[in-house]
Amino acid sequence: MSALAQPLAASLVQSVDWLAVAPPTVAAVVGLAVLVADLFVGGRRKALLGWASVAGLAAALLLLLPLLDGDRATFCLTGDTHACSYVADPFTLVIQFLVLGGALVAALLSVTALKDADRGLPEGEYWFLLLSSAAGAALLPASRDLATLIVALEVASLPAFALVGLRHGDRRSSEAALKFFLSSVTATAVSLMGISFVYASTGTLYLNRIADRVQDVDGQLTTLVHTGVVLTLVGFAFKTAAVPFHFWVPDTYVGAPLPIAAYLSVVGKAVGFSGLILVTVVALPSYADVWGPALAALAALTMTAGNAGALRQRATRAYSAVRLLAWSSVGQAGYLLVPIAAAAYSDDPERSIGSTVAYALMYAAVNLGAFAVAALVGRTKPRNRLSDYRGLYASRPLTALLLAFFLLCLAGLPPGIIGLFAKVTVFSAAVDAGLGWLAVIMAVNVVVALYYYLQWTALLFRAAPEGEPRRHPAPVPLTAAIAVTAVLAVALSGAPQLVLRFADTGLF
Repeated sequence: MSALAQPLAASLVQSVDWLAVAPPTVAAVVGLAVLVADLFVGGRRKALLGWASVAGLAAALLLLLPLLDGDRATFCLTGDTHACSYVADPFTLVIQFLVLGGALVAALLSVTALKDADRGLPEGEYWFLLLSSAAGAALLPASRDLATLIVALEVASLPAFALVGLRHGDRRSSEAALKFFLSSVTATAVSLMGISFVYASTGTLYLNRIADRVQDVDGQLTTLVHTGVVLTLVGFAFKTAAVPFHFWVPDTYVGAPLPIAAYLSVVGKAVGFSGLILVTVVALPSYADVWGPALAALAALTMTAGNAGALRQRATRAYSAVRLLAWSSVGQAGYLLVPIAAAAYSDDPERSIGSTVAYALMYAAVNLGAFAVAALVGRTKPRNRLSDYRGLYASRPLTALLLAFFLLCLAGLPPGIIGLFAKVTVFSAAVDAGLGWLAVIMAVNVVVALYYYLQWTALLFRAAPEGEPRRHPAPVPLTAAIAVTAVLAVALSGAPQLVLRFADTGLF
């Protein structure tokens, strides 16, 4: 190699901060290892694949601890440390904790679900897909260029399609996977078109460079940028289940294996909201007049449509509890959108984003807890109807009390203090930003939601119907999932400042 070529080659080689990228990397590597090990493990020993996956996700979570000492960045442009594709800052770490923690709880639920499955789900493929999706979801909040952002979104989404339809011969599961896939692919295609418009206008894919250049776009390209902003938001709005991109949620949650429904309700939303935050607040703050009103309208429509759908679920009509949780998650998505919309009008957008993150952490803990209890009830009552929860307190007092606590947190009622405080924080973000009309709509929806949350809670303490099946002991993984979510929910209600501080300090 010539003397001239050596410095040139050296300048093209980027050093990789392996510690910064360790959490998603470990999840991906363990997923590949489990898939290969599945070829050599048979019979009852396949259960080891599940425990290896749980251990891998736990290890990925622990690798977040060394990253708390300061911001890290890698895959940067040569000579420009501010243009990086991967950044491990407080926002990244909090969302990665939410994503990997949610995937860990879903994995604990899956260990039991795979053991009890009547239709032999392929375990190796199942764990590989779950870990691959978790790796993509953990990569997304660290992405700081649009290409990496879309790749991470697809890595998180594509395995999820397969997980929803993995039950061979189940028509409902196949239909749910098809709806999920077709609607998501359409939304992604629209987003890619939007990204191409933004790139054509600014000449860069890095979020911080877009923020600088988009302010100086030539007047003839202004319409192109406006269109690109709106189209880019579509794909992430789909992942958050925002109206009108929510229609896939009820059928998908009911048709998917219950642990995957739990996973989508939390991790899928984290992917969508972190993507929305990065595109709007980080890359396009100067176009707040475009995305601010759009997200405010989406928030109002989403919380209203979600609560209206949940109100239709009646115990007397034997509706599925999972379908109620699905509509509830749509309503909760509306609340999560409120602070992001408020960031467009606020003098301190970081505090608004902190409100969304605080609410998301609360929602993740209690919603996963509700799904874990649903998984326990579903072991003896596979249809998992709302009426199946009648008299749960008589047979499983502690489980009923925990489910009641989770539902009260979602409703925002004491003793679910963290749910109440989180809703007040979101409400305050809207008021402080001058979005009084949105705060009023939120308040009305919170009151409406009380009906179906309290109706379900009341069922738990009614007299049990005759001929109840004999109680069976809960499996260890399922018990662990309920215990972990319960400890988190109770701890957050006892010390809400653990997450509400993000609403004061911000994350960027």
